[in-house]
Amino acid sequence: MDAPHPRVFAHRGLAHEAPENTLLAFVKALAGGATHLETDVHVSLDGVAVISHDPDLTALERDVRIDQLTMTELKRINLGFGQSFTSLADALEAFPTARFNIDIKTDAAAEPAARAIRDQRATPRVLVTSFNEPRRQRIVDLLPGVVSSASSPLVARALAAANLGLPALVRRTLAGCVAVQVPERAGMIRIVTPRFIAMMHRVNVEVHVWTVNDPADMIRLLDLGVDGIVTDRTDLAVAALTRRT
Repeated sequence: MDAPHPRVFAHRGLAHEAPENTLLAFVKALAGGATHLETDVHVSLDGVAVISHDPDLTALERDVRIDQLTMTELKRINLGFGQSFTSLADALEAFPTARFNIDIKTDAAAEPAARAIRDQRATPRVLVTSFNEPRRQRIVDLLPGVVSSASSPLVARALAAANLGLPALVRRTLAGCVAVQVPERAGMIRIVTPRFIAMMHRVNVEVHVWTVNDPADMIRLLDLGVDGIVTDRTDLAVAALTRRT
């Protein structure tokens, strides 16, 4: 979390003339000025942490799950633009100074992901998370010293406590978390408000908002005081930030 503010998280890389969550998408995101690579991890049949948002290959019109294929088989799949699936270890090795925001998608992926991060000595440059709280806690337990953003249940509890004006409860709820990563709205509920941001900052927790692709919305949210933008369009985000300064 030593990247400059505001933080620009490349949501699955920059999938502009590159398939999402591939090495090429990450190259493009970093070249465009992203401060973090946001990505997702499943596990292959042979127990390798593999970068993929989806649990299966439905988008490729194949009726097979990620965990039914070995890493070798996954690497043979053509995703376009000369890209294929990559392991988390290979991505960390390919970008040895890049900061990663890693969402652990399944319980089975926690230990392989932790192993890849340890093997690459990447703990100081990753932020781990999961929507599932036991899974988030598991990856944190496996990686002493790693930083984490809050799971969905923790965010819900913290939001309720913030709305009640209870900073001690917010701090206790988010103990061990350095950030909340949230949409601006969830249905009819607006999560990201000046009051919410102020409360998170009061307990030393950053606010990162996803997934924001409109430059006007990026600027508006940054002016509200959020610390980071998670976006599919890091190119637009960096251009907007340049104009803002």
